Amino acid sequence: MIRSVNGKTPLVAESAFVSEAAYVVGDVEIGENCGIWPGAVVRGDFGRIRIGRNSSVEDNCVIHSGSPGGDGNVDIGEDVIIGHGATLNCRSVGDRALIGMSATVLHDVEIGEDSVIAAGSVVSPGTKIPPGSQVVGIPGKVKGRVSEKYLEALRWGIKVCVDLARQFKEQGL
Repeated sequence: MIRSVNGKTPLVAESAFVSEAAYVVGDVEIGENCGIWPGAVVRGDFGRIRIGRNSSVEDNCVIHSGSPGGDGNVDIGEDVIIGHGATLNCRSVGDRALIGMSATVLHDVEIGEDSVIAAGSVVSPGTKIPPGSQVVGIPGKVKGRVSEKYLEALRWGIKVCVDLARQFKEQGL
């Protein structure tokens, strides 16, 4: 479901798949080849949300704009996977990052490109994650660098997500 609020209507690329069971509202831009899966909520009511091309917002995720300390805009990079049930109210997620299932990324967090936030982690408000970091725990802490082997697996996962979104879109799902 795609809805306008306060005069702002989501802009969705023609090639993107948005499930009819997702809720996308307000100042939201969804890039080419993205997948917004069932149960996802992308709520751009307190600021703009931009999701870069080839990114996947999996089932039951919440992305909400707004910040007590800034403009409230959320920028999700290209080739990003946001795992099932993750919650984001952050400032930015860099290109080729993975946000694990049920992770929580709080206000004003900035995640560098090629980073992985482990499933179930909670990243505290205002945290800045350097590029290539692996973050684990509650609160989330950098535990090392993401390996090239893991980055290869992530690139494969992005391709799978883009292909699946295309199939769903082609089949009118």
